[in-house]
Amino acid sequence: MADPRFFSCAGPLTLRQIADIAKAELSRCADESRRIRDVAPLDRAEADEISFLDNKNYAAAFAASKAGACIVHPDLAPRAPEGMVLLVTDEPYRAYARLAQAFYPMTTPAETVHPSAYVDPTVRLGAGCRVDAGVVIAQGVELGARCHIGANTVIGEGVVIGDDARIGANVTVQFSRVGARAIVHPGARIGQDGFGFAPARPPGSLDHLKIPQLGRVLIGDDVEIGANTTIDRGTGPDTMIGDGCKIDNLVQIGHNVQMGRGCFVVSQVGISGSTKLGNYVVAGGQVGIAGHLTIGDGARMAAQSGVMRDIAPGATVAGSPAIAAKDFWRQVARLGTLTKKKDKGSIR
Repeated sequence: MADPRFFSCAGPLTLRQIADIAKAELSRCADESRRIRDVAPLDRAEADEISFLDNKNYAAAFAASKAGACIVHPDLAPRAPEGMVLLVTDEPYRAYARLAQAFYPMTTPAETVHPSAYVDPTVRLGAGCRVDAGVVIAQGVELGARCHIGANTVIGEGVVIGDDARIGANVTVQFSRVGARAIVHPGARIGQDGFGFAPARPPGSLDHLKIPQLGRVLIGDDVEIGANTTIDRGTGPDTMIGDGCKIDNLVQIGHNVQMGRGCFVVSQVGISGSTKLGNYVVAGGQVGIAGHLTIGDGARMAAQSGVMRDIAPGATVAGSPAIAAKDFWRQVARLGTLTKKKDKGSIR
């Protein structure tokens, strides 16, 4: 059960309601009017709670679980303990996501501006906005309806933020347009200078000339940006983050980067300037991408890949320098053979 000091549960829900929300098939003979109080992990769930199983590695915990109901893939359903109600679907994790959102819906903030906040008289605040303590909102800013601006955040001159955006505490947003329903987690920095210098000539001099960064950051709708992530504004062209992108914590996105729709970028990724990512690209943790590259639609980069060349649409790469994943794993297997390591399983 989630800590009620931090999370407010909207349950209970009936099994019929749960099946409809999760888009799952309720097991036969289940009492559709039975009420489920909450969601919970397999190993802690009780008879009036529901859990989910998406990974066969947790099949033993599933078989021993005391959960009253569980969302499960049809292949794993036969392992259920006696008496457990099953909600069967080919996508248990997505079904659980829908259900958890129903039990713990995102609340609309109460409309208020804290007395310690500074809001310039020229600012246009949409209906229902909440502005927390210590916030600074500069001249010419436009906030859409129902925005929530967290404590000590600074919104720079002329920034436009769409409806239902949630900007966390201690964030800075400048030289930017942010779409509707954006979520920006605490500590993020958006729109600061990109790293642009004309190196000194001859080498050895300290006369590195700073290049003015005259672009913006354009962020689409339904984008989520993790804590302490940085997104530099462009040098003249804009840095662009497409609709529906999900960016984890501690990511660095350089100036002029263009990111398509629906990309996933995991923690500690660095994307150098002027690189273009297509739609639905996935970058695993600690991937490094050199500048001025083109990453095709649907490309996938395994964790810690060092990407130094363009990647074709749909390709999966791994290693540093990154190569086709199948070739990388073949090389790893060959290296293991050459060094005559016989141990299997976990690393020792």
